[in-house]
Amino acid sequence: MIDKIKEHIAEVEAFNATDLDAVEAFRIKYLGKKGILNDFFAEFKNVPNEQKKDFGQTINQLKNAATEKVDQLKRSLENSSSQEKLFGDLTRPGNPIELGARHPISIVKNKIIDIFSRIGFNVSEGPEIEDDWHNFTALNLPEYHPARDMQDTFFVQTNPDILLRTHTSSVQVRYMENNEPPIRTISPGRVYRNEAISARSHCFFHQVEGLYIDKDVSFADLKQTLQYFTTELFGKSKIRLRPSYFPFTEPSAEVDVYWGLETEADYRITKGTGWLEIGGCGMVDPNVLTNCKIDPEEYSGFAFGVGIDRIAMLLYQITDIRLLSENDVRFLEQFKSSL
Repeated sequence: MIDKIKEHIAEVEAFNATDLDAVEAFRIKYLGKKGILNDFFAEFKNVPNEQKKDFGQTINQLKNAATEKVDQLKRSLENSSSQEKLFGDLTRPGNPIELGARHPISIVKNKIIDIFSRIGFNVSEGPEIEDDWHNFTALNLPEYHPARDMQDTFFVQTNPDILLRTHTSSVQVRYMENNEPPIRTISPGRVYRNEAISARSHCFFHQVEGLYIDKDVSFADLKQTLQYFTTELFGKSKIRLRPSYFPFTEPSAEVDVYWGLETEADYRITKGTGWLEIGGCGMVDPNVLTNCKIDPEEYSGFAFGVGIDRIAMLLYQITDIRLLSENDVRFLEQFKSSL
């Protein structure tokens, strides 16, 4: 009888199943009310006294082996079933990972930074919440200067000396205060103006302003730098400088690039002239150098500024500036292939 029980133990240990129904049938066969174990326990009373101990131990081995086998198979098959429900067919190719897209503002800004880095310009940054000195006074715009009205400013109500910067020229002031010439830097960043929001203007936008200060810097150096910039960015080398006025540069000029009149869009964006204004520039006013503790008798320099938003709209034919700040995924996905 003990040998027969051992045969069942070997059978239990060798048993395997691929579904829960087979495991349940196995459990009933050995552990059910009418199962093999109950039959062996019923025979216990007929076993001679000297064999009862070995007989009982062997039956317990069979019971433990059958119980452990059932538990083990159930756990294995249930885990496999839940994994199948969670992941489906594990042999299928995975879902493609969606790639993000760079924002057109970031694309254009990085292009501009790369262009100027090739000719030795570094990148400087500063706070968007500025004080009056760095945003106005140091830039030759003292209090009550009429040119302040050219820039509708967001002031902090509790402190009229604190404002949202209206240009990144404030970064250039900070850079000049903390660095000695020669200086060659560009300052990209977000600026704020209290303007009505429309398809062509917004209350915040992005600029890149450049500054070069050294001995014997001339207006010719400024023109050549702008010529290089427009050629690299637009692929168009014909520019013109129109006399203008900025409080922090003298002389000052507006920068136009010849866009051409090859398409209907060219006629629309240039108003039929072929010329397109992209920014302003000029020689740094000696008063600005003095305010930043740079000797205007020894050093001279030039500054320029361009609007990143406007350039992005030109390069990608964007008709509404508001699209650049609305985070519409349908709009942004169009720039997945851009660097």
